[in-house]
Amino acid sequence: MADESTQSLVIDAPATRIMGVIADFAAYPEWAGNLKSTEVLAEDDDGRARQVRFSLDAGVLKDKYALAYEWASDGLSVSWTLVEGQMQKAQRGSYRLDPKGPEGPTTVTYTLSVDLTIPMIGLFKRKAEKVVMDTALKELKRRVEGDSDPARPE
Repeated sequence: MADESTQSLVIDAPATRIMGVIADFAAYPEWAGNLKSTEVLAEDDDGRARQVRFSLDAGVLKDKYALAYEWASDGLSVSWTLVEGQMQKAQRGSYRLDPKGPEGPTTVTYTLSVDLTIPMIGLFKRKAEKVVMDTALKELKRRVEGDSDPARPE
């Protein structure tokens, strides 16, 4: 498995609202970078996604892949692993939320490890991981702080 990268960012919102945005896979194409489509393939008894298919188009890098999700019972973290992919042979990641109070702010820590099917020079791979993580956290922050009710339909 590839090395893990971790970044954190403070979002001015309660953890429940942040996790609501993270769990709303149908809305990802509206805010999550180069994701063109998502499809929830399976849900748990609580209606949370257990498996999701993604279609990514980042210019030269295009991929269709599926991830399996595991939700923490305390509502403060979610982790995932790759089920299948075209350009990836492994992916492991997580969001961990650390609320500073009931109404926020909340520190969000994003951890990601991706192993591609194509060889990539270490320097370029680390740069790509940093861009992916920066983008994911900043877009999550923008989505959460700019949307007073992320669960409401647009």
